[in-house]
Amino acid sequence: MAATEHDRPKLMVFPPLLLLATIALAAVLQWLWPLGVLGGLGQRWRIPVGAALMLLGIVLTALGARTLVRRGTNVNPLRPALALATGGIFRWSRNPMYVAGGPLMLGLAIAFGIDWLLVLMIPSGLLLHFGIVRREERYLTGKFGEEYRRYCAAVPRYVPGVAPGHHQQT
Repeated sequence: MAATEHDRPKLMVFPPLLLLATIALAAVLQWLWPLGVLGGLGQRWRIPVGAALMLLGIVLTALGARTLVRRGTNVNPLRPALALATGGIFRWSRNPMYVAGGPLMLGLAIAFGIDWLLVLMIPSGLLLHFGIVRREERYLTGKFGEEYRRYCAAVPRYVPGVAPGHHQQT
């Protein structure tokens, strides 16, 4: 497949926009209808735990982006995949940059007491899975064929150790 304007996955939403929209909606809902669960917990532990989780999300994203750049492919999923990244952090997860959104949002929720962010992570995660990840997988299978299928069989979609033996792109 040549690198043309049609050579890209047909995503439902740009991934960083999904993350930002989820955070923004959670903040608005928290302001309008605070649930008061996380805010009732002590800031003494909430802030360092939240900051550590946010840092983990940022580091995972940076490692993923660095690996993609070193492999010579686009970081932006709206651009064509020029090479299949299977090294670096991509040896442990096929989607480390998307996985990074979890600790990032969880950290924000804990540090700032945004209960709604915990609630919205569920529909956001479903949209991520079905509207982004699964569509990228179809695109990468079409573009890289058997090489990508072998990679899927060897590396979990999201987190190592979850659903052992089930690494196929189902």
